[in-house]
Amino acid sequence: MTILDSETKAGETPEDHGDELRLWLRLLTCTTLIEGEVRSRLRERFDVTLPRFDLMAQLDKAPDGMTLSDVSKRMMVSNGNVTGLVERLCESGHLDRRTSDQDRRVQVIRLTKAGRAEFRRMAAEHEIWIADMFSDLAEKDIRDLMRLLAKTKLSARKAAENKSV
Repeated sequence: MTILDSETKAGETPEDHGDELRLWLRLLTCTTLIEGEVRSRLRERFDVTLPRFDLMAQLDKAPDGMTLSDVSKRMMVSNGNVTGLVERLCESGHLDRRTSDQDRRVQVIRLTKAGRAEFRRMAAEHEIWIADMFSDLAEKDIRDLMRLLAKTKLSARKAAENKSV
């Protein structure tokens, strides 16, 4: 039995769906396929979840650390979601947590030396996986997609800003 994704189902009756909807479904299908493969490889190779990897990626860019609030904004998740990840990564020795010098109510987290080394090993393999997943695209294809996706992002932002409340 073959399971059809939403894009394939919509393609069976294209007259029922506008081009924009089919485009959205194609983008969603690509994202889901790639994210699923990355999740699987992170779990199999490093026994780590994608959210943990994403948190470590944010902190790798901030050697002096970040507040929980800043991390949650960058990751576009709630403080509650970040708190659980931080707890587990502190327990495993990947993160260090300290009180902010500017505001005693705020906690700053950062990667430990071991956490940074572990993240960089994962990131190096992650980059190879992503390159592999896009290996059938020519350089021009990638440039064209980047340009078109940038236009798509601007269009979506504009629509979000102009929506009626």
